[in-house]
Amino acid sequence: MLKYENMKTNKLLIIAFIGFLLFTACANNESVEACLTGQTFGFLGGLWHGIIAPFDLIAMLFRDDVTVYAQNNNGAWYALGFILGSGGWGILGSKSAKKSRKQRKDN
Repeated sequence: MLKYENMKTNKLLIIAFIGFLLFTACANNESVEACLTGQTFGFLGGLWHGIIAPFDLIAMLFRDDVTVYAQNNNGAWYALGFILGSGGWGILGSKSAKKSRKQRKDN
């Protein structure tokens, strides 16, 4: 019985994978011309975009002109700023978690 269930699961996974491959062919081609001629964002732009990323993610669900990550950036410096900016949210959360743990220990 177990062998039959494994075969059934494997068949479903293979069918799902083939379906996934077929649907990737439906991807839309985007024009990058506007990205090449617009404003270039550097480290500070990446830092700012990383800080506001949670809000951008929510806005992106309702508006087509909002993105989380700037398409026209200067590469590694922008990415470093973005990572540091978005990591700031985790640092703030960890500080409050440490305070609450310390308060529980003291009680």
